[in-house]
Amino acid sequence: MLPISVIILTYNEEKNIEECLKSVHGFFDEIFIVDSYSTDNTIEICKKYTDKIYQREFEDYSSQRNWAFNNLPIKTEWILNLDADHRVTKELLDELYKIYSHKIKEDIKGFLISRRTIFMGKWIRYGAHYPVYHAVLFKKGFGKCEKRLYDQHFIIEGKVKKLKGDIIDIVSDSIDKFIFKHIKWAELEAQEQLLKRHSEIKPYLFGNPIQKRRLYRNFYNKMPLFIRPFLYFFYRYFIRLGFLDGIEGLIFHFLHALWYRFLIDVKIYQLKKRNDFLQ
Repeated sequence: MLPISVIILTYNEEKNIEECLKSVHGFFDEIFIVDSYSTDNTIEICKKYTDKIYQREFEDYSSQRNWAFNNLPIKTEWILNLDADHRVTKELLDELYKIYSHKIKEDIKGFLISRRTIFMGKWIRYGAHYPVYHAVLFKKGFGKCEKRLYDQHFIIEGKVKKLKGDIIDIVSDSIDKFIFKHIKWAELEAQEQLLKRHSEIKPYLFGNPIQKRRLYRNFYNKMPLFIRPFLYFFYRYFIRLGFLDGIEGLIFHFLHALWYRFLIDVKIYQLKKRNDFLQ
């Protein structure tokens, strides 16, 4: 058994949660569910795999995560953060067993794990979408979720190490759901860009993958509205070979890199016209 506590956030995830739980049940010391008062069968499914189920009204992603770190009765020294549409791969499990079979160096406070995006049943391998690392595994007390309206990242205080194994990320079980989610996220991202808050993650060209990604994001945010989405799509689909992902890749990269980014710019334009934010 791995000396790690898994924390999974849920809300009406009856279609996803069981496969997520199957990928971690019996391998990790503890499984915690933090549910936002689901109205479907999510809780009943979770009860088959764990009795550590907590419910809390959802404010935003970072608040939910940080509440979990500060309030759950976590017994282990290490924490793994998952969403209901994630699955831990056998390769990652094997790697973790190997790592935790020995004493981990004291200066290592966390691990970076890449997500393997599955869209319409296909692994999106190109277009700069893989590997994309996230700091989802860290020592208790050394990690938190940054306060951001959208696209939050975990922040680890201390040295981190990249792992080879992946977490599978089932992006959506339907195109309609994918589009609906991104309409909501576009509004949050537009507000976040206009707020221009100081980033809790230090952008750094020679830093870890998350710091580099934040640097690139800051550069993108300074580019002209309505032009940047087309440049970004061209970069991902042609320069970073997104076209090699086939028809599913065309749909994904178009929606994710062009349509969604263009929608964010539309939302920003609307907010500026309404003077909802200081210019």
